[in-house]
Amino acid sequence: MDIVVKGRKTEVPERFRKHVAEKLNLEKIQRLDAKVISLDVEVSKEPNPRQADRCDRVEITLRSRGPVIRAEAAASDPYAALDLAAEKLGARLRKQHDKRFSRRGARRVSAAEVPDHVPGVATLNGTGATGGEEKKEQVPTKKVGSLEVQGEGPLVVREKTHVAAPMTLDQALYEMELVGHDFYLFVDSETKEPSVVYRRHAYDYGVIHLRTDTMVTQEHSPEAGGTLGG
Repeated sequence: MDIVVKGRKTEVPERFRKHVAEKLNLEKIQRLDAKVISLDVEVSKEPNPRQADRCDRVEITLRSRGPVIRAEAAASDPYAALDLAAEKLGARLRKQHDKRFSRRGARRVSAAEVPDHVPGVATLNGTGATGGEEKKEQVPTKKVGSLEVQGEGPLVVREKTHVAAPMTLDQALYEMELVGHDFYLFVDSETKEPSVVYRRHAYDYGVIHLRTDTMVTQEHSPEAGGTLGG
């Protein structure tokens, strides 16, 4: 297995590539996860001078036969950002390794008990509150991919499709911590519905389930609207 290093809108010097190979010790990683398939490192740069202390961002993505593990960090230079991201990746790898060897014969941990077993993981990132939407002015719209965009933009659209096996709420919480995100989209194995688990205040979590309602679908369809209107 090789480490793939790539830059997003920036050049990656050979010196940095060598530093990545030294920092991410493949033998050590494979001792923690022997089923590693690929290890990708993406470097990007923020051109905004107001963010000079966080202008370089490094994202590490480890794919194996188990859940994807991702770690990212930003700093004033790519070497410092890599060090921070590598430290996060190592911690998540060790957590996965310890759980894999301790889960045999052990009972499943409920969602309510996750903070007791994984201390400090539910630190709130931001206020958690959604801001009010600004009033939309009457401006021209244009089509960008499958979206209608108002005004001139600029707009960056990143669209991803993932194949996911149904999982329990406990597993979704666990995998959310592995990728270091504040939310995680999954298919609930009990209801077979798309769901999202997310962090709230303190050590609380929230879950949103989507359920198909045929009445709502009919109400919003053009044919239903025409019938009602007639």
